[in-house]
Amino acid sequence: MDGTTGNFMPRGKHLIAGEWVGGDSTFMSSPASGEAYPFAHGTPALVDAAVQAAEEAFWTYGYTDAETRARFLNAIADEMEARAEAITAIGSAETGLPEARLQGERGRTTGQLRLFADHILKGAYLDRRHDDALPDRQPLPRPDLKMIQRPIGPVAVFGASNFPLAFSTAGGDTAAALAAGCPVVVKGHSAHPGTGEIVAEAVQAAIEKTGMPKGVFSLVQGGTREVGQTLVQHPLIKAVGFTGSLGGGRALFDLCAQRPEPIPFFGELGSVNPMFLLPEAMEARGAEIAKGWAGSLTMGAGQFCTNPGISVVLEKHAGLLADTAKDALAGVGAQVMLTDGIADAYRSGAARIGAGAGVREVLTTTCDLRNATPYLYIVKGSDWLGNHALTEEVFGPLGLIVTVADEAEMLKVAQSFEGQLTVTLHMDAGDKALAQKLMPIVERKAGRLLANGFPTGVEVSDTMVHGGPYPASTNFGATSVGTLSIRRFLRPVCYQNIPAELMPVDWS
Repeated sequence: MDGTTGNFMPRGKHLIAGEWVGGDSTFMSSPASGEAYPFAHGTPALVDAAVQAAEEAFWTYGYTDAETRARFLNAIADEMEARAEAITAIGSAETGLPEARLQGERGRTTGQLRLFADHILKGAYLDRRHDDALPDRQPLPRPDLKMIQRPIGPVAVFGASNFPLAFSTAGGDTAAALAAGCPVVVKGHSAHPGTGEIVAEAVQAAIEKTGMPKGVFSLVQGGTREVGQTLVQHPLIKAVGFTGSLGGGRALFDLCAQRPEPIPFFGELGSVNPMFLLPEAMEARGAEIAKGWAGSLTMGAGQFCTNPGISVVLEKHAGLLADTAKDALAGVGAQVMLTDGIADAYRSGAARIGAGAGVREVLTTTCDLRNATPYLYIVKGSDWLGNHALTEEVFGPLGLIVTVADEAEMLKVAQSFEGQLTVTLHMDAGDKALAQKLMPIVERKAGRLLANGFPTGVEVSDTMVHGGPYPASTNFGATSVGTLSIRRFLRPVCYQNIPAELMPVDWS
């Protein structure tokens, strides 16, 4: 029994195909509050054991029907809910996230598992197609052709620092792969190893309850880069799901591409999520927009991949935006960041933005240790266009206002952005003509376009796209959120003149 983690006392071990495995080398967790615990380092040998078990499990799990997989997904959700209080306690202690945030994230995670269970039962994700045989067709007959999506094999998933539940052990990538019929090996994040362990315990309980093969899920705790490198290079791994930094994700992406058998790396790497504040909207409700931006910018200490870090506005409205946002941000106190490293990177990023040519300070603050306080800067569009460093993400509650002289310069700034997860237009009826000019540009830049809202908060649904052109993600044709994410771990197979009794069970 431990006062910070409810009834859960971390083992500090890996879960390898149903067995809790320790090791000689350990690292200490670094919680925002409460007691630190030792956790065994992952090793290449443990990765190999987990992947070998996943491959063996695939010969069973990859050929199950949707009903079987749906029961498994729902059982994972049930087991997570059965551990709800302990998950919240250790998750909050490790990350510093408020209990309400962890409770909401747990609900999102279990809801996602249940949504995917319902989705695969409907069968549409399989994209089943059938061309009947035409034996009398001239000049040549046509054979009987059937096509269906099939699971690809073992999948590697990397836990994310900023979402210890929704994008980690049993989060979106894991749920999508399991829904598709692919066993999963998770590389746990060292920022929240205890949270990863208790969720792995829930998955193990679901495996036992539903009779799934033990190798269908394994958790190898992190601690070193070697674990991740070994995992993506293992010849039996067929795809990778990743949420994290551009630098780390790009390094793993390159490893996947350099393999003797290159594999897809589905990386969600980061975004500044620009907002374009059109003139009629600013005239009508500029102060309201500025206050809403400040709230979105500082939500969760700005540690969201959809954090709207940049606002583009005409120079004549910049003063209202800057003054109102400054007042709103000044009242936001220090917030605990997920790790000491993230806090250090945030301060470095703020210094980098502040040192940019033509950048002026609107609000600067002092934060130390693991805390973050807001920063706000302003720069002219002409200076923005000449400094690529200003386009790079700062992970935290930092805002940059880019002022433009006219609509033509706003379009030019829009064209200068690299790939984004989101782009937002704040507009009123009188802004329609400008918005129509912006839409073809921003549609090429982002996976999700918003009008009159803020991008923080990603709905888990059939229609959601959480991805975008590089560097927002490494695969512009995929999403890491929503039911479409299941398709990442499937491939189409055509069956020519194959008897019905030999077709996959999900065909019928």
